[in-house]
Order: sequence, then structure tokens, then C-alpha cells
Amino acid sequence: MFSRVSFAMEESMEAKGACKVTYSAEAIDAYSRRIEEYRKRRDEFFKSNENSPLLPEQRERFRGLRYYPVKPEYRFVVELQRDGVSQERVILGTTTGEPKEFIVAGRVTVEIEGKPVTFTVYREVGRGRYFLPFRDATAGSETYSVGRYLDPQETPDGKLVIDFNMAYNPYCAYNDRWTCPIPPRENIVDVPIRAGEMAYPDYVSVTEQEKPSGPMPLIGG
Repeated sequence: MFSRVSFAMEESMEAKGACKVTYSAEAIDAYSRRIEEYRKRRDEFFKSNENSPLLPEQRERFRGLRYYPVKPEYRFVVELQRDGVSQERVILGTTTGEPKEFIVAGRVTVEIEGKPVTFTVYREVGRGRYFLPFRDATAGSETYSVGRYLDPQETPDGKLVIDFNMAYNPYCAYNDRWTCPIPPRENIVDVPIRAGEMAYPDYVSVTEQEKPSGPMPLIGG
């Protein structure tokens, strides 16, 4: 079952249909403010933090990340489907060819543009954090061409929050000092997901001479 959730109430329908919900204006405003505040904090990190993924010259030019408007209808609370999932360790390819290992956690289904869409969710080895890399129909035009990431959060009753307003770019979207997991084939969808972070306009390619020696920093999200 999948459901779209309001922040004042939750209604659900069985299997093949998304739930019908009503959103109070107060709930929508509160949710939108939380997302906007998170985005401001992220801008501050990119601009000022020494651990920012941006190069020094990019930080000097930085004017903020680009996002779609906040859309509460792109937030879902879903069951993690574990039936038929081996939960084995798998290797995902990366932008530089260096493999990265994840654990298959299960699958989730949401409704986008009136169409049920299923994604495979992974867990990071060691940390155990849920990880959902995906590429949708906006990739290469409105969003980063390789794809974007989500970090699903688990609710007390064991469901997952899939909030595309929180979708973010891998660090490789900003410059090529990083190596990032590539969304697997099963998470490439033909529907546009116009929520979350958009393409970064100030991408910088570092020359081979300027790149640090040894393995590049590995980031999973």
C-alpha cells in the first residue's frame, strides 16, 4: 500500500489507489516553512563550511542552490516491501568506476503524475542508513543528469517517509572531485519528479593536474 500523507491527518486506500487527503492551510504552511528553513541551512553549509563540496572559487560565487517549489503532495509514507527481496549485498557503479557496496532493503511504491512508480531502497553498509538513488524524466534538462538521492526516514511503526522535496544532488553535480553512486536501472523512471533540488548551474571540471592523488573521496549522499 502507498499513501500520500497530510500533516494534520492521514487517510489511506488499499492497494491500487493513492489515498485522498485534505491539507489544512496551517499544516501546509508549517511544512513548507520547515523545508525552506532546511534549504537555508544547506545554503549556509555550502557557502561557509570547510566541509562544503564546493571548490573555493565556487564558494566565492555561490548564490544558493536551486530548488523546485515545495509541494506537499510529493511527500509519502509507505510500507517497505520486503517480500521477494533477498536483502543481499550488491555493488552499485559510481561516476568514476569505483564500486560501492550497499544492502538491498526492499522496495517502495508511490504515485507520481497519476502513475504507480516502484523504487528499490538500499541501506548503507556499516551505517545502516536508508538510501534511495533515482533518476527521473527531468534528468539532463532540469535536474542533474546522473540522478538525485533521497535518505528515507523510518517512522515509529516501521514505514518509510519518501519526501521528494528533500531530494538532493550528489556532490558530483558540483564538481568532479568526488565519486558518487549511480542510480541502478530499476530506479530510472520515465516520469518527471519536479520536487527537490534542481541542476547546479556552476559546475566545475577540475583538470587532471589539479586533482588530488590517490582515490577520490567517496560519497553516498
